[in-house]
Amino acid sequence: MIVTRLSLRDFRTYDRVQVPLGPGLTVVHGRNGAGKTNLLEGLYFGCTARSCRTSNEREVLRFDQTAARVEVDGEDRDGRHTLAVGFQPGEDKRIKVDGVPVARLLDAPVRPLVSVFLPDRLELVKGPPALRRSHLDAVITALWPGRTSHRTAYRQALAQRNALLGRLRHGRGGRDQLGAWDLELGRHAITLREDRAKAIDLLQQPFAEVAAELGLAGVPELRYRPRSKAATAVEFAAELAERIDSDLDRGFTGHGPHRDDLALLRDGRELRTYGSQGEQRLGLLALLLAERDVLTAERGAPPLLLLDDVMSELDADRRGLLVERITRAGQSLITTTDLAHVPGADAAGVVRLAVTPGSVEVDALAGVPREEAA
Repeated sequence: MIVTRLSLRDFRTYDRVQVPLGPGLTVVHGRNGAGKTNLLEGLYFGCTARSCRTSNEREVLRFDQTAARVEVDGEDRDGRHTLAVGFQPGEDKRIKVDGVPVARLLDAPVRPLVSVFLPDRLELVKGPPALRRSHLDAVITALWPGRTSHRTAYRQALAQRNALLGRLRHGRGGRDQLGAWDLELGRHAITLREDRAKAIDLLQQPFAEVAAELGLAGVPELRYRPRSKAATAVEFAAELAERIDSDLDRGFTGHGPHRDDLALLRDGRELRTYGSQGEQRLGLLALLLAERDVLTAERGAPPLLLLDDVMSELDADRRGLLVERITRAGQSLITTTDLAHVPGADAAGVVRLAVTPGSVEVDALAGVPREEAA
C-alpha cells in the first residue's frame, strides 16, 4: 500500500494535522525541535499501532490530553484503504482497517511494511545482542509472516523450562522432569535458528553491495552467531543437559537462540567495537536498505522507508548515493533541518512538508511550489 495521507489528533506536539505524502520521496524540513520526528513517529504509529521511539506510549499523547488518534490513508491495486489507531492509556488500542475493528494491525494484509532509521537506532549496531536478535526476528516476521509462530513457540517452551528450573532450585521435583522440556525447547530452537540463518543468507549479498555503494571501506559482512552447534533437537537437549548445574545456579536457561547474536563486520572486525560512529551509521543504513531490497523481492513491494536526520553526518557524495538508491523504487520519507542536505528535494514528484511547532504546511506538492499549486 502507498500511503497518501497522514492524520494526527493530539499526537505528541500536534493538535490536529493532515498532511499528504508523495508516492516516492517526501522531505520533511524544519528547525530542530519543530516536530519533524514526531510526524515520522506518527506515521510509524499509524502503520504499526506502536511507537518507534518509546516503550512508554503515554509519551505520544499531546500535553494535558487523555487520548490520541492516528489515521493513515493509502492505495493499492485493490483500491483505497484507511488504517485507524485510537490510543488511550489503560485501555486496549482501538484499531480499525477500512472501518472494521481488528485485534492487531501487524496482521492486516493491506498495511504497508515499514522500516525506520532514527539516530537512537545506532544502538542496534553498538548495543547489546538482544536488540539485534529482536530486529532480526522482526525481519523474519516481515519476510515470512507464517513463521512468527516459531519464535512464539520457542519463547513458550523457554518460559516453561525456566519455571521448572525455579521449582527445582527450591527442591520441588526432580531433574528427570527436564528431559521432555529440553527436547521440546530443542525442537523449536532448531527451527528458529534455521529461520534466522536463512534470513541472514538472503541479506548477506545486498548488505555488502549497499555498504560498498554508500562508501563503507573494506569488506562488509553480516554474521549470525548461534550459541548452539546442535543439528537436531536431541543434540540440543544434550547441550542443555551439560549445562544443567549452571542453569540451576542462575535459575534460568543460559543456552539457546535467546542468547545468539548478529554481528555487522568490516574486514572481519565488528563495527560495534572497532567502527567509528560514522561507520556504524553506514552499517545500519546498509542493513536497512538491504532489508528493503530483500523484502521487495520476497513480498513483491518495497516497505515504506522512514529516515530521521540521516543526512546530517553524511558527506555530499553519500547523500547523493543514498537519495539515488531510495528513489529507485518505493516510498520514502526523510526529515532534515536543511533542504540543501537532500539532493533532489526540489525535483518533480517530491513532496516537501515545512514543519513548525504544532503545524505542518505543504511547501511543495509533486515538485510544484505551494504558491503555484494553489
